[in-house]
Amino acid sequence: MLIIVAVAAALACASVGGGLYEFSVVDPFWPKRPDLVQPARGGISRKRFWIAIHVAFEVTLIAALVWTWSQPAVRTALLVALASHAVMRLWSAFDFIPKALAFEKAPPGTISEAAARAWTVRSRLRLPLDLVTCGALLWALVVAARAG
Repeated sequence: MLIIVAVAAALACASVGGGLYEFSVVDPFWPKRPDLVQPARGGISRKRFWIAIHVAFEVTLIAALVWTWSQPAVRTALLVALASHAVMRLWSAFDFIPKALAFEKAPPGTISEAAARAWTVRSRLRLPLDLVTCGALLWALVVAARAG
């Protein structure tokens, strides 16, 4: 049980790390150079990281919930993580991902720097949700370790 919670916590931390990388390394520069986030033009493919990390995290989180359901304190922490992650993913699915895909596929010279900057600023608002998810998983890990 402890291993599955630890893996879920590690994946949550990796997700926070990926977000911090984008905020600090990618987002300051791509609004002026959209080709940086356009794989067809030699830019990075954010999908390679985000799809893999989210699928692995979500499967692991659900497995951790199933595995630890009989332990109320661990279950509560995992449910908090699930709720905050679900809010972030739904918000992303209906707002951020469609716009990111449009930026990735836009022809050269058609992306407004102001629109790109607005996206990067709003994207940072997802970080608190990721931090809640990560914190709840670390909480679940500590509780599971103490119970173990």
